[in-house]
Amino acid sequence: MELPVSHGQTDYNPDERLKRGFMEFKKEKFLKHSTVFGELAKGQSPKFMIFACSDSRVCPSHVLNLDLGEAFVVRNIANMVPAFNKANHSEVGSAIEYAVLHLKVENIVIMGHSCCGGIKALMSIPDDGSTSTDFIEEWVKIGTPAKAKVKAEAGKASFSEQCTRCEKESVNVSLANLLTYPFVKEGLEKKTLAIKGAYYDFAKGNFDIWGYEFGISSSLTM
Repeated sequence: MELPVSHGQTDYNPDERLKRGFMEFKKEKFLKHSTVFGELAKGQSPKFMIFACSDSRVCPSHVLNLDLGEAFVVRNIANMVPAFNKANHSEVGSAIEYAVLHLKVENIVIMGHSCCGGIKALMSIPDDGSTSTDFIEEWVKIGTPAKAKVKAEAGKASFSEQCTRCEKESVNVSLANLLTYPFVKEGLEKKTLAIKGAYYDFAKGNFDIWGYEFGISSSLTM
């Protein structure tokens, strides 16, 4: 595994990096597993839908060692899922609808992570709700209930500790928001769908996952 490129490196060629990356992929994976890619060309039937942060350090395919075709992935700032609303956030709603109704995924996983800049932005929004960015803060306000809970329960903790708590609690807010989608709720009721929360601490190399159903969460693994 290559180490990340140093910020001070001046001879980094992005075009060559993409070319080299693809050629290595084609040689080591595509050509060696042509039968698999032939099957994937016929369609996809992923078992998972995963919401993950856009953070470059937390790619779910790498973290969970997922195979091609195994997960339908949506990535955004702070791995947020907004509540059902046809007028807003249709890009997220359409992804959930497609995954549940057309791909028939069996599990939806929302994966939070350590050192999340989006959560730090949420926790830094002034009490008056004012913002200094065009998009970021309005988006992460989806996690406001998580921020409020952390402030109420750990108001005297350090800002860093509050952010860590909110990284996990915001996952539960998004899980609750998933229940506002009729097709998700129906899948849970019919036992054809499960939703789970997860948290990846990339500094310590830990991964936690917990089940969630109709407002009740239960730890599965640590």
